[in-house]
Amino acid sequence: MKRYLDYLWPIIGLVAVVWSVELLWGKLKAEAGSDATVEALLENAGLWQSIKIIAHRIGHKIAVIPPDAFFHAALATLVAYAALAWYDRIALIHLGKEKGISWPYISLCSFVTYALSHNIGASVFSGGMVRYRAYTAKGLTAAEVAVLVALCSFTFAFGTIFLMGLVLLYEPQILHPLERMSKWFAITDSTARWIGVGMLAFVALYTVGSWLRFKPLKIGKFEIIYPRLPIVARQYLAAPIELAGAAGIIYFALPEQGNPGFLIVLGAFLLSFSAGLLSQVPGGVGVMEAVFLAVMPGVPAPAVFAALLIWRLFYLILPLVFSLPIVLAFERAQLKRSTRIAPPP
Repeated sequence: MKRYLDYLWPIIGLVAVVWSVELLWGKLKAEAGSDATVEALLENAGLWQSIKIIAHRIGHKIAVIPPDAFFHAALATLVAYAALAWYDRIALIHLGKEKGISWPYISLCSFVTYALSHNIGASVFSGGMVRYRAYTAKGLTAAEVAVLVALCSFTFAFGTIFLMGLVLLYEPQILHPLERMSKWFAITDSTARWIGVGMLAFVALYTVGSWLRFKPLKIGKFEIIYPRLPIVARQYLAAPIELAGAAGIIYFALPEQGNPGFLIVLGAFLLSFSAGLLSQVPGGVGVMEAVFLAVMPGVPAPAVFAALLIWRLFYLILPLVFSLPIVLAFERAQLKRSTRIAPPP
């Protein structure tokens, strides 16, 4: 059975690559064909003609953004993905499995994991599959990989709650423009601040639980150990850095005129990106545009669309492009290794 699985996993990896390429093509067409004229041209064009139309359309959208904004957005992307790799490292330290797994290996695994999950959606499945293949090859069990995936997801949620609490505490008016999208946002500044205080209280309670060394939760033979203070301290750094880096891509790509400031951009990003993840909409398409246009009425709509396009290029599309050869190379190496050590028939 194990021998059959050694061949099955590379096939699954290849299917994921093909699916990702199709998804990538769909994303590029969606970004380019935002008006009826371009969409009609794409429907009647061949492959190479479609590529030219898409390249011209996307190039036209981002031509208004200055070169220094691209540079800063690229740096923010590197910061975000470096912090995402730190998520995995933190989880491995929590499990006591960090020895023998190098930073480059963790970084590549994390990069591919988030490149796929951010684009495909269903992050537990797509991200879990990549981590399972990568970390079981380093000796982790399936249960340990499950804990690692859960802790990485919680680190993201922890950072989102922490930063959103701060945003609501200092910029409670950020919710006012969203009232027309949902009645749930029709609250006063005082109520918004209390929600922020509640979020920060949750973060504090989680920290206190670590300080008091809550006992492990046992489910049959499975045991969940409460993260200790050194782990929580790392989460306090890694999660805000990642989220600030991701939001920074949009902030740097926005024009100075009408820019509401980093804290408002961060709040809009947290609201829209979290909503996109909860709805399993890959890349938060449509959700992010609606939130950012509502929260930042002083920024021209074309500039908002251009900034979000830069975010999708840097944070979603380019990582997906770079991750596909990594998946193919890993599965090829694993297949060669399985063939080399397979017993003779």
